[in-house]
Amino acid sequence: MRATIYARISKDREGAGLGVQTQESDCRALAASLGWTVVSVHTDNDLSAYSGKPRPAYRAMLREIEAGEVDVVLAWHTDRLHRSVTELEEYASLSDAHGVATHTVKAGHLDLATSSGRLVARLLGSTARYETEHMVERQQRAKRRSAEGGRWKGGRRPFGYEADGVTVVPAEATMLRDAAGTVLAGASLRGIAKAWNARGITTSTGKPWDMSAVRRVLLRPRCAGLMEHQGQIVGAAEWPAIIPEEQWRAVVEMLTNPARRTTTGNARKWLGSGLYVCGVCGSTVVATMAHDVRAYRCRDGHVSRTLADVDHYVEAVIVARLRRPDLADILAKATAPGADVPALEAQSVTLRARLDQLAQMFGRGEIDAQSLTAGTREIDGRLGDVRTQITDAYSGTVLSGVAEAPDPGAAWLEAPLDRRQAVLAALATVTLHKSGRGRPAGWQPGESYFRPETVRIEWRGQ
Repeated sequence: MRATIYARISKDREGAGLGVQTQESDCRALAASLGWTVVSVHTDNDLSAYSGKPRPAYRAMLREIEAGEVDVVLAWHTDRLHRSVTELEEYASLSDAHGVATHTVKAGHLDLATSSGRLVARLLGSTARYETEHMVERQQRAKRRSAEGGRWKGGRRPFGYEADGVTVVPAEATMLRDAAGTVLAGASLRGIAKAWNARGITTSTGKPWDMSAVRRVLLRPRCAGLMEHQGQIVGAAEWPAIIPEEQWRAVVEMLTNPARRTTTGNARKWLGSGLYVCGVCGSTVVATMAHDVRAYRCRDGHVSRTLADVDHYVEAVIVARLRRPDLADILAKATAPGADVPALEAQSVTLRARLDQLAQMFGRGEIDAQSLTAGTREIDGRLGDVRTQITDAYSGTVLSGVAEAPDPGAAWLEAPLDRRQAVLAALATVTLHKSGRGRPAGWQPGESYFRPETVRIEWRGQ
């Protein structure tokens, strides 16, 4: 008898495949005791038979049966093969058509060639599915109770915390706080991921970071010590916050508000890409190739300027501006007016408490649905204004690390591109005008045709 072994486990927390190894070992022992030859082994590790997701190894086993390459299927238990009646019927028909027997270590022989054998298989399959559905219901109830109590619901280790989900990992917490600050300072998620990967830091599952992974971990309410259940924040959690709540909310605002320009999208390679403005139509320019020379070009073709010439000129002007003795006055005008963040945070807490009070009053029948809706809309509007002010205040940190440097101009030149772009956007608007035809006045052979007067730099706040 040519035997094929099928092994499966739904969840492999350690990723070591120990569960399927044990199943295979027991199945090989059964084959040896019956004098059968194991010709193949099919393993679906960390894959549920209940979820309905494709099981590659299981489908490969069916192809072997259809090709007549095996005489018997060995499994540790029938529930390793099926938890779906639909899959069971397909398997039974295929096994019967090709004369393939099914033996299990724990449930014995399944005779799918007879009506009574198929009945037993269906009963076992239905029982396995019931047990799974009942387990899912228990887990959902337990998670709901945990969420209501602010307790961790279990699962994979969250980045920033130990496996218990509560104890903070200091090094990872520092990384998250720094990432929140740099995002508010204009850094890109891609840049953060690149820096973490360069340091050999991985996610809690051991994978390298990418822009999406950084975004997901920063958007998690648990970073602010908040409990989330089914996509909704339900209250404070039992674990400590890593990022102050209002700062976290500012990060969320920046990463999710489509109306707010951030540098979290595709990485840019040039200083003015998506930043410099066309003097004709007002749209931002992009970097492109024109006559074998890289240039900034308006999408409608109104202006096309040599990229290197424009960037060198803008860099020189920005560096000179940052080195002026009245830098503090310049920065005060360039950034948003100073805000009393603690007072705004206190106001935010008060408004959220009022929302909770409205919900409680509605639950007690003290107000009707119309009053709840009207009150919630009014408070949400005020809360949105407060959050915007807080976000703007945190966004003013775009110049941190530059303004206080011994040489702000040099610090800006040495900063990553996304930070340089953020500082430039905070300080000025750069507009590119048409340069006209012909050589500029006083041009000498070997010189560029660049006309500085066609690049207008307007300082914010003036």
